[in-house]
Amino acid sequence: MNQHRPTSSLAVLTLGALGVVYGDIGTSPLYAFKEVFAHGHVPLTPANILGVLSLMFWTLTVVVSIKYVVLILRADNNGEGGLIAMLALASQAVRDKPVLRRRLLMLGIFGTAIFFGDGVITPAVSVLGAMEGLEVAAPGLHAYIVPVSLVVITVLFMVQRHGTGGIGKFFGPVTAIWFIVIGVLGLGHIIRNPAVMWALSPHHALEFMFFHPHIAFVALGSVVLCVTGAEALYADMGHFGKRPIRTAWFSLVMPSLVLNYFGQGAMLLDAPEKVGNPFYEMAPAWALYPLIALATCAAVIASQALISAAFSVTKQAIQLGYMPRLRITHTSVRETGQIYVPFVNWGLYTCIVGAVLFFGSSSKLAGAYGITVTIDMTITTIMTFFVIRYGWKYPWVVSIAATVFFFLVDVTYFSANIVKVLDGGWFPLVIGAVMFTLMTTWKQGRVLMAERLRDDAIDLKSFLEAVFVSPPTRVQGTAVFLVAEQGITPNALLHNLKHNKVLHDTNLFVTVKQHEVPWIGFNKRSEMEPLGHDCWQVTLHFGFKNEPDVPEALALLHNRSFQLDDMETSYFLSRDIVIPTIGSGMSGWREKLFAGMHRNASAAADYLSLPTNRVVELGSKVEI
Repeated sequence: MNQHRPTSSLAVLTLGALGVVYGDIGTSPLYAFKEVFAHGHVPLTPANILGVLSLMFWTLTVVVSIKYVVLILRADNNGEGGLIAMLALASQAVRDKPVLRRRLLMLGIFGTAIFFGDGVITPAVSVLGAMEGLEVAAPGLHAYIVPVSLVVITVLFMVQRHGTGGIGKFFGPVTAIWFIVIGVLGLGHIIRNPAVMWALSPHHALEFMFFHPHIAFVALGSVVLCVTGAEALYADMGHFGKRPIRTAWFSLVMPSLVLNYFGQGAMLLDAPEKVGNPFYEMAPAWALYPLIALATCAAVIASQALISAAFSVTKQAIQLGYMPRLRITHTSVRETGQIYVPFVNWGLYTCIVGAVLFFGSSSKLAGAYGITVTIDMTITTIMTFFVIRYGWKYPWVVSIAATVFFFLVDVTYFSANIVKVLDGGWFPLVIGAVMFTLMTTWKQGRVLMAERLRDDAIDLKSFLEAVFVSPPTRVQGTAVFLVAEQGITPNALLHNLKHNKVLHDTNLFVTVKQHEVPWIGFNKRSEMEPLGHDCWQVTLHFGFKNEPDVPEALALLHNRSFQLDDMETSYFLSRDIVIPTIGSGMSGWREKLFAGMHRNASAAADYLSLPTNRVVELGSKVEI
């Protein structure tokens, strides 16, 4: 039995990876090849078709197979992947270089902000691309493409609050069927015109770029759409591991994608008039409606993967201090990673509906798509260099050799998409710029707020010594005072002594620290230092993927001379009101923005998993 368990586990994880990791890149055939020839900038000639197919094949090989599957999957942060995990890994590697570290953090946060733009474009372009098969089946259905797409998107976002655990188990099998179907569709046309397989030779791509540099440059802006979703390979490593992701890619995903793209090319070599929507034109008439239904399911699964990723990235950004606390609901009692963030859910939905209504077709949205993909790919490559050089301690020559080629490829594709800024590329850039402004404003505002609190703070040990010169009345129970920084007296304690004139028998001054690692184990979760008079200073450590559960962490304290009785423990928090002032660290409008974000942040008690019936909040004003 034990001999078969690893294989069985690998098969299950590989099937799961198909549904979550490859949903996005799996729907690229709906629009990627079509988009190259859609606007007439690239003439539809046999040589150009072979050149574009060759570019697509080698783009998949170089960018996905070699860069992501072979190289970047090695750069795991305690088993976790994704841009924030890479950012944490890179910043730790250069922690002794503060200027470089600060610049890398800004670059990584910008990439994270741009990701939200990707989270808007992916559902819109995938669902529209699937629905555009309706006009292939019946041209009179063209007017229904946008309305039906909006219905599908609306239902998708409405069910988010219920979680995807119930239907998630079908994602892998449905996506596997999708890849098999698109592979078979392409294979049929390749058999009819096997000459298309010559495009596997890189000389077709090189000739296309050498003899038609201007046309090839334009084509690159659309060719890159065949690797949309490549970042998901790395981002979802923590869920499935490296081996299942690699197995799924080489055994099914890449062969199916190549067969489908080459099948579209083979059909256009024989019937160039079908260039309008070659993906659906490949299918026989009887299979069109079932294919549209399957494509819609694949688009929903791809969208779900991006939505879930947006929730996870938001949670990680909150715990790293780059976003205000938001209400987060767990949709599964067994899987801590399955969460729902209402603000992000409906914010994404609003932007996606706006994108569908404004652009109206996958072709117009595709112009907006490539720029976000290439920005994130370039940032990931840059981060990888610093991890290899400073984290893994490889020589300069090796570090440059491992990344410079990918960097040049990424920059080339990025340059080809820059020309699309006015054609729709501005849309995700605006979303990214807004998110970047919010994230950096929150981070800087928190720094200014901490500095002001530190300036006005009273040293905790000195304060306690003064208090116990003439001790106040002690009352039964334990008081837990949450304080942002160790060693300072929390405002909640000052207000409690001022107004209630009592002190509990046991007092814990708790500081919660978030670290740039995904997980911190229970054995390293809690630290305690005695302050005398039944007072202790406690530090709780959480990674950016840990749940910040304060009561659970306090229960882990060892060698203590006190007991934490749930019914006799009260949690005291300072609820600070931010007052913007002129002439401080940020411009006036950013101070007002930070004050508004701080005011509308969800309660700290909810974020720290404190029992609501035992929380006492005492307010104070902070000028920044």
